Amino acid sequence: MTDLPFFSIARHMKPERSAPVKSSHRRHPILEAFGVALREPWTIACLAVLAAFVFIALFAGFFAGDPQAINPAQRLKPPSANAWWGTDHLGRDVFARAMYGTRMSLTIGLSVAVITVLPGVALGVIAGLTKFGGTVVMRIIDAMMAIPAVLLAIALAALLQPGMLTVIIAISIPEIPRMVRLVRSVVLSIREQPYMDAAISVGTRGLPLVFRHVLPNTVAPVIVQATYAAASAIIASAILSFLGVGTPPDVPSWGGMMADARKYFQFYPSLMAYPGLLLSLLVLVTNVLGDRLSDVLDPRKSTRRI
Repeated sequence: MTDLPFFSIARHMKPERSAPVKSSHRRHPILEAFGVALREPWTIACLAVLAAFVFIALFAGFFAGDPQAINPAQRLKPPSANAWWGTDHLGRDVFARAMYGTRMSLTIGLSVAVITVLPGVALGVIAGLTKFGGTVVMRIIDAMMAIPAVLLAIALAALLQPGMLTVIIAISIPEIPRMVRLVRSVVLSIREQPYMDAAISVGTRGLPLVFRHVLPNTVAPVIVQATYAAASAIIASAILSFLGVGTPPDVPSWGGMMADARKYFQFYPSLMAYPGLLLSLLVLVTNVLGDRLSDVLDPRKSTRRI
């Protein structure tokens, strides 16, 4: 058999079909974590309850009456068609005041979470990446955390003019140190990672290093801490209103409603039960969502991702 030239052999050979290459594109880990959390019934139930609170806060004016209307002739009346949850000692609609109190609680919780994140992350990154700046920042943070948060909030609320903005500022200041300590601990662990040394070795320093490698790795714990800050702010705002140093008495709030109901609790316990149950439910679902996010965003708890 004579040897055929190479091109003759190649002409009779059938080319092999290569297998299609699958895309290696993956979603961001945080988006994957949210997807895992949304598969659980408890998470879906908590999100549904939270969505109901948001709906109430946004549209309370459409289905609730006037929360400030006073009618002494209808004081301390049981539930009726005109007042679904009865009336208080001044004849005000308890249902309307509770619905409008939802708006104030959610506004304070969300505002405190946002205000806590911005300076907390900035100061935490400075404390974790710089030696001198970290020493100064952490000494100030330690001094602030030595003061009980509720007492500091009461003092600030008493010094400033009563109102929602005052309550937000008074609650945000004690919450910032917790965020700073959390972000600093995360940044200190990030500094020890090999990719940080590799980034520095190729000349990535300063703000590019922070925005490319440090901040993206602090997003997950910051989100979780923000949910806890929101829940803590909701409780603190109720405490301040209950003590009379938060919002003015004419502004509907759950804490103010419970403070007004103290004298009548023995004979009319529902006046305190309604706002108390709403407060407990909102804080519960916020904390449950924070715990679930902590589980799915922490790689060390991967055994719970089922």
